[in-house]
Amino acid sequence: MASKVLDKDPRTKLKVIYQHTWSQGGDALVVKSGISSPKALRGKTIALQAYGPHVDYLGKVLSNAGLKLSDVKIKWLPDLTGTDNSPMAAFYEPGIDAAMVIIPDALALTSNGTVGTGAEDSVKGARILLSTKSANRIIADVYAVRTDYFNKNRKAVGDLVHGLLLAQEQLQKTVKEKASQKASYQKMMTASAQILLDSPKAVADTEGLLADAYFVGFNGNKVFFQDANYPRRFSRLNQEITSTLSPLGLTTSQSNLSEAKWNYADLSKGIINVQASSKGKFNKEAVAKAVQKKNRRGGSDDNLFSFEVYFKPNQNTFQASQYSTDFKKVIDLASTYGGAIITIEGHSDPLGYLKKKKEGVSNIVLQRIRQSAKNLSLTRANSVRDSLISYAAAQKITLDPTQFAVVGHGIAKPASGVCGSDPCAPKTKEQWLDNMRVEFKIIQVEAEEDVFSPI
Repeated sequence: MASKVLDKDPRTKLKVIYQHTWSQGGDALVVKSGISSPKALRGKTIALQAYGPHVDYLGKVLSNAGLKLSDVKIKWLPDLTGTDNSPMAAFYEPGIDAAMVIIPDALALTSNGTVGTGAEDSVKGARILLSTKSANRIIADVYAVRTDYFNKNRKAVGDLVHGLLLAQEQLQKTVKEKASQKASYQKMMTASAQILLDSPKAVADTEGLLADAYFVGFNGNKVFFQDANYPRRFSRLNQEITSTLSPLGLTTSQSNLSEAKWNYADLSKGIINVQASSKGKFNKEAVAKAVQKKNRRGGSDDNLFSFEVYFKPNQNTFQASQYSTDFKKVIDLASTYGGAIITIEGHSDPLGYLKKKKEGVSNIVLQRIRQSAKNLSLTRANSVRDSLISYAAAQKITLDPTQFAVVGHGIAKPASGVCGSDPCAPKTKEQWLDNMRVEFKIIQVEAEEDVFSPI
C-alpha cells in the first residue's frame, strides 16, 4: 500500500530483503452468531482497519470462499487496536457482523477464544471464525529498504540479513532447549519483554508474541524468494495482494514489490539448518480423533471451505490429468491454511442398497452392503489423496501428508439426502451421479492443541 506513494520516485521504491516470519495465530476474523463459514459473510458488514495488515487477509479468505471484497460491506477504521476507532470497538455496534482484529482483541471478544458470553469485554455469541493459526501462510512479515540505500550499501544489507538468519536460528535453539537452558532463556525473554513491552516482567505476554509467529529461517527465505514452485512464494503474494488492493484504490495495478535476489550460498555460512524438515507437522492419532469428534457433532460449523469432485460408476482410480484443476485448488488451500486439517471424504451411491432392501433381503446382507459401500468410499478417498500428493510432487510441490485425513462415509451422507433411517433414493440420473463424489473440507482445529505442532 505504501508503494503507491513510494514508487513515484525510483530512489524510494522498496526492496524486500528478508522474510522474518509468517503470522501464526496473531490475527483473527471474529464473527457474531449465525455466521458459520467465510461464504456466509456475503452481504455482511465487516470492521477493518484501513491501510492495515488485515486487508489482504480478508481478501484472501473471501476469495477462497468464492467471494470478493465487493460482496461484503466494509466499515473502515483508522486504528488497529486500543482506541474507540478500532475494529474491536466497532464490533460492539449492532450493525457490525464481523471484525478483523489482533488476537488479544479476539480473545477478549470471544470469552478467551470460546463463545462470547456477553460478560466483561465479550460479545454474546461471538467466536473466532478463522485465525492465522489455521491461515498461517497469508500474512508474511518482511524487512524492506529503499532502493537507493540498497544500491549503495548492498554488502552491509547482506551482512544484516546474514546476522538476522544466524540470530533467528539461535533464538529458536534457545526456545527449543529452554528446559535445559533456563538461564539463557530467561535472560533472553526478560530483555525482549523490556524492549517490546517496556517491562522486564512481561515475560508471559512476550512468550505469547513469540508463539504467534512462525520463524521461517534460512530455508524459508530461500524458498519464499527463489522457489518458483512454492505456492506461497513472494512473487505469487505480490500478484494476490495487488489484485486485492487495486479495486479498493489502496494501491496501483503496477505496485509489485521487488526483492534483493541474494545468493543464498553466500548467506549460508554458519547456518546449521539449511534444509527444510521433512517431518509431518500433524499428530496422526490426534487428527483422527478431531475428525471423529467433528463428524459426531455434524461438523458443518468447522468447515472453512469445501468443494466436491465427482467420479463415474465403479471408478477407483483418479488420474491427475483429469482432476488437475481440482488438485491445484487443494494445493493452494493446503499451502495457505497450513494449520488446518483437510479431510478427503468419500461417498457412495445408495441405490443398490435401497433396491436390495425393497426386495426384502436380510439385515445381515444389508449390513454387508453398507460396509462394502463404506470400504469402497474409503478406497476412493485414499486414491484421491495419493493421486493429489503425486500430482503435487510432479509439480515439485511438497504437501504434508499428515495434514490430510481420509474418511469413508459409504451411503450414510448421500447428496440426495436422508429419509428417516435410510438414504433417500436418487430420483434422477443427475442425483445418482451426484452421490458418487469425494468432498474436500478444510476444517480448523485450533482448540485441539495436540493436533498441530509447527516446527
